[in-house]
Amino acid sequence: MSSSRNKLENKGFFASMSSSLSMFSNAMHRSVNGLLGYENLEVVNPEGGKDDAEEEAHKGRWKQEERDSYWKMMHKYIGSDVTSMVTLPVIIFEPMTMLQKMAELMEYCHLLDQANECEDPYLRLVYAASWAISVYYAFQRTWKPFNPILGETYEMVNHNGITFLSEQVSHHPPMSAGHCENEHFTYDVTSKLKTKFLGNSLDVYPVGRTRVTLKRSGVVLDLVPPPTKVNNLIFGRTWVDSPGEMILTNLTTGDKVVLYFQPCGWFGAGRYEVDGYVYDANEEPKLLMTGKWNESMSYQPCDAEGEPLPGTELKEVWHLADTAKDDKFQYTYFAHKINSFDTAPKKLLASDSRLRPDRYALEMGDLSKSGTEKSSLEERQRAEKRNREAKGDQFSPRWFDLTEEIATTPWGDMEVYQYNGKYTEHRAAIDSLDIVEVEEFKTKEFNPWQYNDFSAA
Repeated sequence: MSSSRNKLENKGFFASMSSSLSMFSNAMHRSVNGLLGYENLEVVNPEGGKDDAEEEAHKGRWKQEERDSYWKMMHKYIGSDVTSMVTLPVIIFEPMTMLQKMAELMEYCHLLDQANECEDPYLRLVYAASWAISVYYAFQRTWKPFNPILGETYEMVNHNGITFLSEQVSHHPPMSAGHCENEHFTYDVTSKLKTKFLGNSLDVYPVGRTRVTLKRSGVVLDLVPPPTKVNNLIFGRTWVDSPGEMILTNLTTGDKVVLYFQPCGWFGAGRYEVDGYVYDANEEPKLLMTGKWNESMSYQPCDAEGEPLPGTELKEVWHLADTAKDDKFQYTYFAHKINSFDTAPKKLLASDSRLRPDRYALEMGDLSKSGTEKSSLEERQRAEKRNREAKGDQFSPRWFDLTEEIATTPWGDMEVYQYNGKYTEHRAAIDSLDIVEVEEFKTKEFNPWQYNDFSAA
C-alpha cells in the first residue's frame, strides 16, 4: 500500500491510495505542493500576469483609487464575518443575485438524469459527483452577486424539464432555500454562507445542507462542498480557488465519493485539479476520478489499493460546454439564460430576482442608477423590519417551511428549511391558464414585500 502511494505521488496523478478517509486530505495536499517544495506559500497571481490592478482598471470598473478607498473602509473588519454587516458598492457586483447563482448548478443537470438511470451504484456516484463539480467553472467569477431581499425568489423552467425555485428565507443570518425537480430527481438545499475577511482575501464557508433524491432508486445523496477562497480581493487581480474536500455520500447505502480540490501552488501549479475515489460502504476504493473543475472529469475502475485496473482506461463523463469569449461579466451562455426571461415561467412571481431594478440597471451598465436602486431596496427592507417588529409579526417564507431539524456541517450547525409543495400547486394552476406574460415582464414591479403599504412602514 505504501509503495503504491509513493508511486502515484511521484507520478503526480493521485496523492493517496489509502482508503482511509481520515488521511485522504493530508496526502492529497502533499501531491502537488509537497513535490514542488512550495508548501505554505500563498500565490500572488496564478496567471503570472503583471500590472494587474492597471489591467483591471482598463475594464472600466474598480479603479485603483476606488480600491484604496475601499481598503480604508474594510481593514477594520479583518477577521470578521462580513456576510451581511457591510454595505458594498455596486462596482464590485455582477447583475445576478445569489438566488440566481444557486440555479447555475443546474446547467449540467442531465448528469443527475444519468445517475438516476444508471444501474451501477458506483458509476451512479461518478455522474452525481461530476454534476456537483461542474458548477465550479461558474463559481470562479470574481464579481459579487447581489444579496437577496427577504422574500425574494427566483424561478427557472425550460431547461432539461426541470422546475427550479429558490427563496430568501432569512435576512439575519442570510439564508436561502431551493428546490428543483424533474422526472429523474429532486434537489433540496438550505444555504447559509459564512465568511472570514482576511484583508486582501476572503474565506467563504458553504454552511448548508444539500440533498438529491434519485427517483428511480429512491437513493438520497448528501453533498458537502469544499470552502472557497477569494484572493487579491482589493489589490491585484482577483481570483478564486476552492482547495479542500468535496464529499458526496449515498445516505441509503453508505457508499461515498471523496474528491480533493488541489490548492493552487506557485505559478498556478495544480490549480483546477480534482482527484479522488468512489468508495463502497467499507471504505474500499472502487473507481478513481480525476480531472479539472474548469474542463472535464473522468473515471476509471481501480483495485483495492486504488491502482487502475489493467486493461481499463479513463472515460470522460463531463466536459465543459463552449463558453462566451471576452464576456463583460465572465458569464457562460447558461448564466445569460438565467438572467433572461427565456427561462421564466408564465406569470412570473413579482418577487423574482430578474425584476430587481438595481440588478437590471447594472446589467444595462448604469452603475449610478444601480447604486441608487440598491440603497432604496435596502432601506425598504429595513423599514419592513421596523414595521414587523412594531406589529409583533414574524416573517414566514411563502414556499418553504422552517423545520425542527438542525443540520451539522464542518463549519457549524444550521436550521433546515423544507419545500412545502405550495409552489407546485401554484405553478400547475398558472400553467393551466392560456396566458403569455412575456411583454409584462419588462414593466412588472419588483415586489418581495410583506407589507404592500409602504407608507405604513
